Amino acid sequence: MLDVANIETYYGETQALFGSSIRVNEGEVVSLLGPNGAGKTTTLRSILGLTPPRSGRISFDGKDITRTETHKIALMGIGWVPDDRRIFPSLTVARNLQIGVKKTRFKSWDIDDVFGIFSALEYLMTRECENLSGGEMQMVAISRALLGSPGLVLLDEPSQGLAPKIVQDVLRTVTRLKNEGIAVLIVEQNALAALEVSDRVYVMDRGRIIHEGPAQELRENEPLRRKLIGM
Repeated sequence: MLDVANIETYYGETQALFGSSIRVNEGEVVSLLGPNGAGKTTTLRSILGLTPPRSGRISFDGKDITRTETHKIALMGIGWVPDDRRIFPSLTVARNLQIGVKKTRFKSWDIDDVFGIFSALEYLMTRECENLSGGEMQMVAISRALLGSPGLVLLDEPSQGLAPKIVQDVLRTVTRLKNEGIAVLIVEQNALAALEVSDRVYVMDRGRIIHEGPAQELRENEPLRRKLIGM
């Protein structure tokens, strides 16, 4: 579904990624872990075309998207839930969701499908998003991505600022997406929570991939986990 091969990405003259490679298969959940500043969000930005790599190759659904414009990448079927959610605070939940609707070659989602995952949204549709809680905003952000009919969803710090119970609700949604055949690449500081719902994991440090393997291995091997991500 997604193949990131040896990309090198810069901010001006400062290099942020050094030959990073990541693969996400269809219907697979993959975690990208590492300390702050490791290059995780830059990897997502590179995939989305927001910070295109200077070298290397990114392909999605068998097509080269390395230097494709961001709006065209979205139309191909990549959904994004950014760490700051980027919903429109003065607009209602309904309007925020309408903005995300598009058709791709992947499964189409409608509002009833979204209510099937986040039933509380049905009662929030007329409320302005600036009056929502953090958990409710995250539901809107994920639902907006789903209404774009994605084959792959990029989740950037989905548990950030949320209460533990809401974190579990959000992560259960990741499992639901997998069951629907949607691939997920998740960047998350709450490493143990991310590993619980992931099939495979990559660990980054200083712009390089330093580990790749089954999520279960890292979840169960505490010495290795502590060595790689300080837990």
